[in-house]
Amino acid sequence: MQVPYLRTTEPEDPTARRHRNRRVFRRLVALTALGLLFLLVAESAPDGRLPLTAGSGGDPDAGHPRWKRAFLASVDHPDAPPEGANDWDCEPAARHPRPVVLVHGTYANAYSGWSALSPLLRAEGYCVFAGNFGAPRGDVVKGRAAIPESAEEVARFVDRVLDRTGARQVDLVGHSQGGGILPRYYLKFEGGTDPGDPGRNKVHHLIGIAPANHGSTVSGLATLARHLGILAPAAEFGGQALADQTIGSPVNRRLDAGGDTMPGVRYTTLVTRWDRIVTPYGRQYLHPGPVTGQVTNITVQDVCPQDRTGHMGSPYDPVVLRLVNNALDPATARRPDCGTAPAAGSG
Repeated sequence: MQVPYLRTTEPEDPTARRHRNRRVFRRLVALTALGLLFLLVAESAPDGRLPLTAGSGGDPDAGHPRWKRAFLASVDHPDAPPEGANDWDCEPAARHPRPVVLVHGTYANAYSGWSALSPLLRAEGYCVFAGNFGAPRGDVVKGRAAIPESAEEVARFVDRVLDRTGARQVDLVGHSQGGGILPRYYLKFEGGTDPGDPGRNKVHHLIGIAPANHGSTVSGLATLARHLGILAPAAEFGGQALADQTIGSPVNRRLDAGGDTMPGVRYTTLVTRWDRIVTPYGRQYLHPGPVTGQVTNITVQDVCPQDRTGHMGSPYDPVVLRLVNNALDPATARRPDCGTAPAAGSG
């Protein structure tokens, strides 16, 4: 007789047990790889100070001049824009008729990514806007979603900026994912450009800081994950954006088919040889397509040889900030002061 409240369990099939153990092992390895990635990111920002920003009141530490400090500050308000950004009543001036839209990178947010550049650009008279992409509201670590999903968010944000400001086009400035694969996907597949009539493009210029353009080995971590078969578990825990940014991913293959650029758009890449996240660093450069040749690839160390800023520190490097300003407004371009460049750092 079977007692209703007693359950009998069948012995687990050895093959099923091996598959389950293999899945558990792969997930543990994936979590370990993600931990190593976080350590790599955490150590990649230099400790160099920035020049005073607008509104700093003379305090060199005001305005969160270091990436790590800005990220920690964003924990309490993960959806807040950086200083100077998202004034929805801003009217573009004749000198700067295009609003600047800032696009953060993977595992960052608008506040942590742009607390140096945003107030500087606002002080120069730009209308500046910075969105949060690739994660639900309330999450401090953003930029995790699949690239096509985040590109839809970028499209909606740019449309809102154009609608509110009355501008015809914007300039995009992005870092890492936000300077490469994400805005390029938006330009090509989510309405950022009109290849049949480039005069209808919504974007005039894309400036990528340490841009993730053609996939990365992440200093070998992504290559190891691929060989171990743990890219899928890593994406499950860390977000699909990680897998999308690896070399040869389906998203990268689709994006790169037919060339790197879109007609009518200017492109500038700002690349540091000390990058340890988007590796090899040469994969960050863009190559002009058959229709447009408006590509400028700049290696930071060709401008300031002693600059050792890394991947995460790039949006906080005074040399990079000057180069961004030069790209946005060539008429006022000037050589960066190499004496302000970080003398130490990695990543």
